[in-house]
Amino acid sequence: MAPGEPDGPPSAATVYIGSKPTMTYVFQVVAQLNSTTSPVVVKARGNAIAKAVDVVEVVRHRFLEGHVTVGPIAIDTERLVNREGREANVSSIAISLTRTGPLPPPGPAPASPP
Repeated sequence: MAPGEPDGPPSAATVYIGSKPTMTYVFQVVAQLNSTTSPVVVKARGNAIAKAVDVVEVVRHRFLEGHVTVGPIAIDTERLVNREGREANVSSIAISLTRTGPLPPPGPAPASPP
């Protein structure tokens, strides 16, 4: 395991945060948490770090309130080559989420009342 990554089983699912809308990543994380008992790791670099924190907070407070624990959180600095060919330091974060509540029952989602 690379330095700075949260310790977790090798089967942990990973969601990489990029330029898509926040809710896209929220739905990916919720789907992963609902389909497995393994931790889900949310990873981001640079400017996407703020979006990664937003994704975790929406999952915790809107979708799975009281059913998710956060941690460990790992921060690191990666040395990358930028577009101009120079090396640059880029901050990164990895946030581990674990489902603590019961998994939803398998099958189709219940229909909402009219």
